[in-house]
Amino acid sequence: MHVLMPDAPAQAVTLRDRLLTWRDQLLASQRFQRWAAAFPMTRGIAERRTRELFDLCAGFVYTQVLAACVELDLFAILKHGPCDAAELARRLNLPLAAMTRLLRAAQSLQLVEGRSAGRVGLGPLGAALVGNPAIAAMVRHHRLFYDDLRNPVALLRGAQPSTGLGTFWPYAGATEPTAVSVAPYSALMAASLPLLVEDVLEAYSFAQHRCVLDVGGGLGGFVSAVLDRVPHLTGMLFDLPAVAESAGRQLPDALQDRLAIHGGSFLTDRLPGGADLITLVRVVHDHEDAAVRHLLRAAWAALPPGGVLLIAEPMAAADATDPVGDAYFGFYLAAMGSGRARPPETLAGLLAEAGFVAPKLRRTRRPVLVRVMTGQRPL
Repeated sequence: MHVLMPDAPAQAVTLRDRLLTWRDQLLASQRFQRWAAAFPMTRGIAERRTRELFDLCAGFVYTQVLAACVELDLFAILKHGPCDAAELARRLNLPLAAMTRLLRAAQSLQLVEGRSAGRVGLGPLGAALVGNPAIAAMVRHHRLFYDDLRNPVALLRGAQPSTGLGTFWPYAGATEPTAVSVAPYSALMAASLPLLVEDVLEAYSFAQHRCVLDVGGGLGGFVSAVLDRVPHLTGMLFDLPAVAESAGRQLPDALQDRLAIHGGSFLTDRLPGGADLITLVRVVHDHEDAAVRHLLRAAWAALPPGGVLLIAEPMAAADATDPVGDAYFGFYLAAMGSGRARPPETLAGLLAEAGFVAPKLRRTRRPVLVRVMTGQRPL
């Protein structure tokens, strides 16, 4: 699949392009669609494509069904055992007809499933959500995102004077965040951190280092987890002054002698030296290329020869085939007002441009949530 790029030079139309254009025109024909839906050899494909298209149209409704279940704490109730609709309606203060409607919708999405005697219990996806409370935090947070997407064309044109996500993530704007303004996003980052901590720790051996500097590390959840896993390590946390102040107040007693906290902006201040490993966890994709180049150069300058820079975040696909990186994060970061998910190849190029060598994409257990890339400052 080829991705259209702005201002690309005109090129000759290839045979492949002609064949794909013919295919598109054929698939767009209502006459062909009716034939494909009736012909035994293509009926299954036609039905699957119809369902996929309808799922795209109905996707917002599906997410709102999930949001209603989370808002009502339905999964927290069902984790203790199945209930019938009448009991749930009473406990959740909903009319029985409304409760039944929600349960049928949730069952169709595998969030709940039918049990004996007309009761319902957790479905496969509902049970998985109970085991990952960070997902519920993200579902609640998405209220802002949904509001920002009410007019996606206006968002793309930059015609919205402000967005909910732009306000929620104050570092995306020009003003310095205050201690009050950083509290909501710091809490969300801390809640969602367990989803990726284990994956990053499994993907890369931190035991080979002596000191790790976590840049943009929020309240210190990630670097604290690393220090807990690798007892000989010392650590440093660098974030905006208001965030660093909050992190200092919450620093566990056990880490007082092992974790130093520094306040500053990597766009204007030097990174503290002394670490042989610098981590950027969900930081790079929040910023535009100019800021990323500045950050990577700052990391290179702060590392000793042989030091390693580790980037951990969701990444896009080079051929724009990843809905998480290219659709979800593409529009999320547009609403936030800064950044984009980048393919590993692009990140490797930025690392090389900053002077790092041997960029390596490391396997993670759940790449849809986080991928890991490292680069080394030459010896």
